[in-house]
Amino acid sequence: MATEINLSDYAKEKGVKYFLFNFTDLFGNQRAKLVPAAAAAGMQKSGAGFAGFAAWLDLTPAHPDMIVMPDTSSLIQLPWKPEVAWVAGDPWMDGQPVEQGPRNVLKKLMAQAGEKGLLMKAGVEPEFHLISADGTGISDDRDIQEKPCYDQSAVMRRYDVISEICDYMTELGWGPYQNDHEDANGQFEMNWDFTDALTMADQLAFFKFMVKEVAEIHGLRATFMPKPFTELTGNGCHVHISMWDQSGKENQFHDVDGELGLSQLAYHFIGGLLQHGEALAAITNPTVNSYKRINAAPTLSGATWAPNTITYGGNNRTHMIRIPDDNRFEFRLADNSANPYLLMAVVLAAGLNGINGQIDPGDRLDNDMYAHPELAGEVKTLPLNLLDAIRNFDQDEVLKQALGDEFSQAYMKLKLYDWNSYARHLTQWERDHTLDC
Repeated sequence: MATEINLSDYAKEKGVKYFLFNFTDLFGNQRAKLVPAAAAAGMQKSGAGFAGFAAWLDLTPAHPDMIVMPDTSSLIQLPWKPEVAWVAGDPWMDGQPVEQGPRNVLKKLMAQAGEKGLLMKAGVEPEFHLISADGTGISDDRDIQEKPCYDQSAVMRRYDVISEICDYMTELGWGPYQNDHEDANGQFEMNWDFTDALTMADQLAFFKFMVKEVAEIHGLRATFMPKPFTELTGNGCHVHISMWDQSGKENQFHDVDGELGLSQLAYHFIGGLLQHGEALAAITNPTVNSYKRINAAPTLSGATWAPNTITYGGNNRTHMIRIPDDNRFEFRLADNSANPYLLMAVVLAAGLNGINGQIDPGDRLDNDMYAHPELAGEVKTLPLNLLDAIRNFDQDEVLKQALGDEFSQAYMKLKLYDWNSYARHLTQWERDHTLDC
């Protein structure tokens, strides 16, 4: 277990003037208090107080203060503003962890995996668009290719932004290893080394914060919205998953004698994801806009690169789960509106259920699900909208129990509020098609 860092000493050593005492709410919004270094020692001991009702948590103004206790293992000094440091925290109330707190949900599930001698590790592929400051279009008016993926000139026109972010990740010790222009005009992806699921969730939360901040410094805006432009490929957040022994030294998914080099443990984990696919979409794809990505028509480039069925295959990007190597698999469903902590938590919850129940995923499918879905036979499809996903989640008692009843009820309540807010909105499409009915 990592030794706790004394924030007061850290501030003196690193020249930090302020700390962002951070937590992430159910909708994935980062909340923080800006704490002066002189007060950090007291805050580290007693925590930072928040009114939970003021964030997207299922709490009321009558609830007592929610106290966020900093986890100094997550401490990051902002490379672009070194006088400030960010530290993720865990919400507590009345001396107990807040069960609906996303980071607490993930830590509970990791502890359950630890009881089985297992540690989930993950790597992520977060996609984002660099757009104009007013949000009306992509920021590069020369980025117009029909198939712009890996466009060397387009990535170099945004070299200042991408290289600055990558340099910061190197400085932070994350081990970034590649950056590219993605399939949509104005879209980019940055990759760094995999690590344990909690650290990766912290890093992904900070990464999104950092990308937005750096883009703004350059007069641009970064969006992780799943489908910001109708005709362009959306922003996924593919997750590469492996399970290790508790020491983190031996990959339990690797088996030289297994099919495609994966162990039975790995296939049981995949079986759990397939069995719970219709329900876990409520968390991995948590916004109204999410379903504009996974149920989209072919985009300008010719493919959405998003799954629409609950299937798995080998090195085949048209399925929800892809097996690209003999030591991991790639979960391709999630998008970048997903809460980083809940994304890791729900994947782990479904996977542990698959391991506990030794769920057989069935034979892999090697067909192109975009061009020839009929070759797959009878397969489950993903929800068509957020409401369907919420209803599927509500019917999945195993997944709800694994994530925790308090969390599950709070999440569904607030997500239904989100859906109802959308449903009350009158769109131009409705006026165009029914004004003269």
